[in-house]
Formats: sequence, structure tokens, C-alpha cells
Amino acid sequence: MPAYEGPWVAVAGCGYWGKNLVRNFAQIGALRWLCDTDDEALESQARSYPGLRLTNRLEEVLDASDVQAVVLATPAAFHHAQARAALLKGKDIFVEKPLALRYAQGRELVELAGERSRVLMVGHILEYHPAVARLKEVVRQGELGQVWYIYSNRLNLGKVRQEENILWSFAPHDISIITSLLGAEPDLVSASGGSYLQSGIADVTVTNLLFAGGVRAHIFVSWLHPYKEQRLVVIGDRQMAVFDDTLREGKLRICDKGIEWQAGRPVPRHAAETTLAVPELEPMRLECEHFLECVRERKRPLTDGTNALRVLRVLEASQRSLEAGGAPVALADVW
Repeated sequence: MPAYEGPWVAVAGCGYWGKNLVRNFAQIGALRWLCDTDDEALESQARSYPGLRLTNRLEEVLDASDVQAVVLATPAAFHHAQARAALLKGKDIFVEKPLALRYAQGRELVELAGERSRVLMVGHILEYHPAVARLKEVVRQGELGQVWYIYSNRLNLGKVRQEENILWSFAPHDISIITSLLGAEPDLVSASGGSYLQSGIADVTVTNLLFAGGVRAHIFVSWLHPYKEQRLVVIGDRQMAVFDDTLREGKLRICDKGIEWQAGRPVPRHAAETTLAVPELEPMRLECEHFLECVRERKRPLTDGTNALRVLRVLEASQRSLEAGGAPVALADVW
């Protein structure tokens, strides 16, 4: 295998999620710098991957001539300012989701990346999951028939955030997949939830999305749940699909089930389930390799800024609805 020849990357944020990005970029051979304000987190990763340059200051990374691309795995509240600083320094950037905590801030970053001809990619990791890629094919080829509705549950006990609520922490994954599967943004959004651990920071939310043509989706997210669940179900008028990311095997199934009308009465049809074979590849590794390819070849990422803005728009509409006690919010009102 030929030696890696670039582009070279710095990872800022070596904690809960960042350490996984550190591992992947280090294994690829692309990693040059590590940055974190927490000395313990920084030194822990440095012990695992010796020879890297270390700093507590992002400014030092942005001034480094041997770094072409910066990966931001810092708290979401810092994404906008840090991504903006990186773009102004001429760096290509990979930003963990969400791109920002305001739609207007995200739009500013997308416009700046375009003006500076920089690659801007957002870490909507499930877009790189082989099972999600296969599910998109199934929907696109019409195997499920007309899609009626989609529901997604993303539940766990922790990790509880203090910078953003559960909606902004968990739901970006599901919004990204659902809008990608349908190839559209919803027209109307409503969201409700509860704050039990910290005042003003929702621990559980249910978001309802209404799309043109009557297609609906709902997203249930919680970090106050007794067990882990990561399941997305797509209901079509012919068949149904289930993506369950907590399973070790058989993550994607097609269910030949539905309703048939017999003598004017709806009768459930229970037939076989088919488990679809998908490559056993790590989504994050595919995501990291895709970013490096886009930087090297100046390509537009699958999860580029435009993709991130679609997700941000739904998130902001959902947040407005949450703050208004569940009142519906039109996406057309979010700018």
C-alpha cells in the first residue's frame, strides 16, 4: 500500500466523539495536529498516536502551514466561530453536526466557504452508513411503493449535554436521513418535549414533519431512556423497511407487510421479511476518507454545506415550535 501523501489534517476536540475521528484520521495517516483545551484528553490521544503536534490553542493550528484541513469536534456552541475562523485562514473544514446553532450562522459559513473556494463538510455520519445507502436505493427504485410515512427513534441513557438540548444533539442524524430519503424538506414542523434535568434544556422531544403530498415523519429523541434504540422505519404502500443500527447483524430488513382490502374491509398482510446484505464497513472511516478525497480533488462532499442548511432549517423550525408549546412552524418562515 503506497504511503499517504496528503492532504494533512488537524483535529480540534479529542473528547467523547473527537477521539473516534482522531483514530480514523491517524489510521489513514493524514493526522498532523491535535488540539484540545483539556490537557488530559490531549495527552491521552497523544499517547495512543505519538509523533503528532499538540496544542491548546486553535489559533496555532489555523496558522500552521502544514495543515490544509481542520476537523472540528468541539462543542456545538463553538462551531460557528471556529469554522468561520478556519475558513478565513484558508482551511478546508469538516465540522461535526450541527454546523451551527442558528440557521443564519450556518448560511454565513456556507457563503464564506463558497467565496473562499473551500471545502465545507458536515459530519452527518449516517449518510455514509452502508445500510442507509442501500435503503436510499430501495426507496429510489420504488421497492416500497409510495412512501406514506417515516418514523425514527433515537434513544439512550446519556450522554447529557449542557450546551445544546436533545433535539440539536440527536435529531440531526434523523433529519438528515429522512430529508435525503424523500429528496425534500418538510413544509411544516411541530415539536414538543420536556426539560427534566436542566431548566430550559429539553431531555426528550418528539418532532412531527409534514411534507408535500401528505407524507409525514416523526422523530422521537431522548437521553433519558432505559435502553439504547436507534431505529428508522419507512412505511410504503407496498412494503416496509426497517433500519436498526443497534443490531450487530441484519441492520436493514424489508418487510413484505401491509394492508389489503378484502370485501371492502382492510386486512393485514403478513409475509416474509428479507434481510438485505450490506458491506460491513465503518461509516466514520468512509466519512473521513470521503472528506480527504474531496479536499484532494476539490470535490463537493455528500454532506456539504447545502445539506447541512437543510438540516439546520428543520432544527430551527423545530426549536421555535418547541418554545411555542408545539405550535406548527412553516419552514418558509426560517431564514
